[in-house]
Amino acid sequence: MQDNPAVTVLVMVEAGSKYETKETNGISHFLEHMVFKGTPKRPNVSDISRELDGLGAESNAFTSDEYTGYYAKVDYRHIDTALDVISDMYLNPLFKEEEIEKEKGVIIEEIKMYRDLPQRQVHHILGSLLHGDQPAGWTILGPEENIRSFNRSHFIDYRSKHYVAGATVVVVAGAINEAEVIKKVEKLFADIPQKEKGSKLPVKELQEKPQLAVEYKKTDQTHLAMAVKTFPIGDKRLPIVKVMSAVLGKGMSSRLFTRMRDGLGICYYIRTSHSAYTDHGDLTISAGVDTGRVEMGIENIIMELNRLKTELVPERELKKAKDYIAGTTMLNLETSESQADYLGHQEVLKGDIKSPDRIIEDMNKVSSQEIMDLAREIFVNKNLNMAIVGPYEDKGRFEKLVSFDILGK
Repeated sequence: MQDNPAVTVLVMVEAGSKYETKETNGISHFLEHMVFKGTPKRPNVSDISRELDGLGAESNAFTSDEYTGYYAKVDYRHIDTALDVISDMYLNPLFKEEEIEKEKGVIIEEIKMYRDLPQRQVHHILGSLLHGDQPAGWTILGPEENIRSFNRSHFIDYRSKHYVAGATVVVVAGAINEAEVIKKVEKLFADIPQKEKGSKLPVKELQEKPQLAVEYKKTDQTHLAMAVKTFPIGDKRLPIVKVMSAVLGKGMSSRLFTRMRDGLGICYYIRTSHSAYTDHGDLTISAGVDTGRVEMGIENIIMELNRLKTELVPERELKKAKDYIAGTTMLNLETSESQADYLGHQEVLKGDIKSPDRIIEDMNKVSSQEIMDLAREIFVNKNLNMAIVGPYEDKGRFEKLVSFDILGK
């Protein structure tokens, strides 16, 4: 694309926490940190950051359940340097033992930081509740004991299994000459290992009844996350889930926002999100609720979910939800880094890229009847999960609320 004065170079790899074992949980994220700690060409810890800072670049990395990404956003005049630095980091990390030992402290403090944030911790608890003791249910950061145990051989072994050509996607977005960039990428990545990429265990769906987890924390606000399992990223019902999510909790005029914040004044934030991976998905509602009225908050969320099972979404409201998705989809592609993430995410998880217009077209085909049918399918007791973080030592008070059969159905 030539209409953006910035360029983002993004390298993504099919490697994340779902590719780990119990003993190596956390290594994907730890490895992400170590990639910034030097290469033979840039051997000192600060060499990479100093060079990128010298370009005025925005650079970072991220780890998810099924992928890891490394990127730099630069002025288009520095594209060659950005490509050289990001490819060098990705292909040639040193994994110095002394730097691994120092970074262990950084990772452990990151774990503690998120544990201290109840609005983040509640989602870690929810993930474990949804999937149990299997890779999809483990945290991306891993447990502290794993972090302390890792050494250089762990990183070399894990990287050799997963950082290979067949699992790697290079995305360059912004003011570029496509043909020239392709030649440069092919040259820079010419020596990437061509071996077979590492596999991951499929998610096992084990849930047979509603599930509840409550973690005590002295807080002034109760943080809750409620989720139902949905579908993988390739499922044809995905547009229906996305429109349903928008009706429920996207924007300040959505149903949950209107009921919980405008109507009851019971929370500051409430939102829905939908996650879809290669072999699982979930629809999640997150809220920070007045501790004195938390039961009321849960009941009213359930009421709104049940309402989708019994009432068709009016056409005007349905159109608003679709227009919201269309608008935010396009706004979220304003920058080169968002374009790179959009393309890389689809390529890694689906192996197929849909244009924004195609995605919007699929959304516009969704009917109110399809939403009702889907709500009746997924909003059932055996599919319901709820995690709560707040000043509660006994979860018994909430057990009767983890149900679609509570008063107000």
